[in-house]
Amino acid sequence: MRYRIALIRGDGIGPEQSAATLKVLSAVRDCLGVDFEIVEAEAGDTCLQQRGVALPEKTIELLKNSHACLKGPVGESAADVIVRLRIMFDLYANVRPAKSLPNVPALRPDIDLVIVRENTEDLYKGYEYEFDGAAIALRVITKRGCERIARYAFELARRRRRKLVAVHKANVMKVTCGLFARTCRETSRNYPDVEYSEMYVDAAAMNLIRKPQEFDVIVTTNMFGDILSDEAAQVVGGLGLAPAANIGEDFAIFEPVHGCAPDIAGKNIANPTSMVLSSAMMFEWLGTKYGDSRCLEASNVIQRAVEKVLSGGVLTPDLGGKATTEKFGEALAAAVRALAGKT
Repeated sequence: MRYRIALIRGDGIGPEQSAATLKVLSAVRDCLGVDFEIVEAEAGDTCLQQRGVALPEKTIELLKNSHACLKGPVGESAADVIVRLRIMFDLYANVRPAKSLPNVPALRPDIDLVIVRENTEDLYKGYEYEFDGAAIALRVITKRGCERIARYAFELARRRRRKLVAVHKANVMKVTCGLFARTCRETSRNYPDVEYSEMYVDAAAMNLIRKPQEFDVIVTTNMFGDILSDEAAQVVGGLGLAPAANIGEDFAIFEPVHGCAPDIAGKNIANPTSMVLSSAMMFEWLGTKYGDSRCLEASNVIQRAVEKVLSGGVLTPDLGGKATTEKFGEALAAAVRALAGKT
């Protein structure tokens, strides 16, 4: 099968991360036989400046005719790009793994968790108003939204270490978080093989630092998941290592967790690992969705290549090394070829 992958290079360090990732994808195509084409799409601040719109209709149509999208970080127009795309394509599951990697300053060497964040509701719906000297935001949490994100998280936990914690603040937000907690509790009855617990979000934030190794899968609401996933990324070494997936029933967008870091853009020092690992998540999703063992192998090889390069001491400046973005991408591509037996 030939896959059509839309690429949004993004703003700031996005184009540099994309260039490094494309080196890895080229090695995957050459050595592992995954058949795909990359189709460039515009979105973000630069697009807004040049086209007058952050997310052109042409880009939307291109994504509709693609199997998946790989996206670099965008700047101030993020709400007009990724938030809009999440809702437009109903990408309800935001999946953000945090795992200790070799030779990286993680809090502990044995962290391996995934945050599953509801991706289309909550305060991020953007229903905000000002009235008579007051600013008002509406928090929308639906039963359907809670049910499907809970099911996704339980299915993921079943494929991992069979341990799931639902994070909320139902002791204060008794209606909205109350619905989320109650729905997760109800869903847990269908997964007796998964150890289920609940935790208030403030306690979860503390325990991500105090004992991160005890977490497996965390399921939570949109805003809490956004905050906790950044914390989890820092616990394992920083945002430069943090991939993410926005997954719906028929389409998915894969992107780094972080922003576009304009302060280091153009300096060839950005860490591309977050986008490279996002591409690994993309191949895993494609492999699972289409029953393609080559895509699943590509995902595994990319992850092993990242570990191999980091173990060898090739580190970007954010990790204490001197490797440029370009050289790091080249090292990863070489590692893919070596692991595939085609050096």
